[in-house]
Amino acid sequence: MNPASTAPRLSMMQVLLCGAAIVTLSMGIRHGFGLWLQPITMDRGWTRETFAFALAIQNLAWGLAGPLAGMLADKYGAFRVLVAGAVLYALGLVLMAMATSGLAFTGSAGVLLGMAQAGTTYAVIYGVIARQVDPAKRSWAMGVAAAAGSFGQFLMVPVENWLIGTWGWQNALFVLGCLALAIAPLAVGLKEPKVAPAAGLHKQSVGAALKEAFAYPSFRLLMAGYFVCGFQVVFIGVHLPSYLKDNGLSPGVATTALALIGLFNVFGTYAAGSLGQRLAKRHILAAIYLLRAVAIVLFLAAPLTPWSVYVFASVMGLLWLSTVPPTNAIVAQIFGVQFMGMLGGFVFLSHQVGSFLGVWLGGVLYDATGSYDVVWWIAVALGVFAALINLPVRESPIRREPITVFWSSTFASSSAGVAADSS
Repeated sequence: MNPASTAPRLSMMQVLLCGAAIVTLSMGIRHGFGLWLQPITMDRGWTRETFAFALAIQNLAWGLAGPLAGMLADKYGAFRVLVAGAVLYALGLVLMAMATSGLAFTGSAGVLLGMAQAGTTYAVIYGVIARQVDPAKRSWAMGVAAAAGSFGQFLMVPVENWLIGTWGWQNALFVLGCLALAIAPLAVGLKEPKVAPAAGLHKQSVGAALKEAFAYPSFRLLMAGYFVCGFQVVFIGVHLPSYLKDNGLSPGVATTALALIGLFNVFGTYAAGSLGQRLAKRHILAAIYLLRAVAIVLFLAAPLTPWSVYVFASVMGLLWLSTVPPTNAIVAQIFGVQFMGMLGGFVFLSHQVGSFLGVWLGGVLYDATGSYDVVWWIAVALGVFAALINLPVRESPIRREPITVFWSSTFASSSAGVAADSS
């Protein structure tokens, strides 16, 4: 009898509904942060670099905290991590509204919100999905969760724009802080069953798992590709509203563009997750990165009108987070699910280093040159680079020699998943 079949699991529907709702809130709130750039900088008298640096730190803090959040969720369960993340999210938004100096703004909008997002997004949620969903449906389930985050982006951008216009940017952040607390009760649905650890299954220490992953060339290539993903999407998400306003387009065009990115991202992420069950995931990733580069080139070459912006936003939306399901599915496919949260966190760290550079360089180079042109073309070059390096990725499970058990996990389902993936 397969041990994986006897391990108690949460229902897939429960995991997807609760996980999707959490990702919808967490990703939806952050997707609209670009709408705060101009009202905050104008009200506080700050440069765009000050705002961009804080959001760059947010992405870096998110990435640095991601492996720890994933590791804690792997060992102690996602519930505790998600509740802590919800509290940090609310606190960060409130302090962001109250910050009157660049340092305080960086600490709240940057450090606190970055840590909160690490504990309420993909590294934690995908760990639960990997452990609780059958491997035959894993890529699809990850696509569903990513699509939910995309729907949150579509839903929350006009809501956030309305809040800013109606109540002012500070009160809007207070409202979002209250909304972030809703993540805590949703986390109850992701409490994994605790059972005695199963014997005879392949287990590793944390150190051994990390050594194995970083020594594996495909893991490093996935990290490099994810770096590019972060650079591109965060630069566009944060700086596109200001780019459009600088070129004479109304704020409503930017709001619609960000909403379209979120809307089409729903379809893109779901499609990527579904295709990942049938096609080579490395080929899906290479195609996504190449198409992003082509889309940016065509956008820059075409006359800038509201309709050209909407077409660009729709295309980029299809490609926005569609890298997430295949990347995480490859990690689970290669290494199993025992340390899925932690390894997914390290891959995402690379994504966030790219995010840091994308949003920060956007502000720095704009202040230096008065234009975003240089950063746009850097994004194009990186897209071609990412397409090429994903092609040699190997997706087959890594071969391991039997090892001694160092870490007794409290989740038998996690251990069973490792055995199933490594067989």
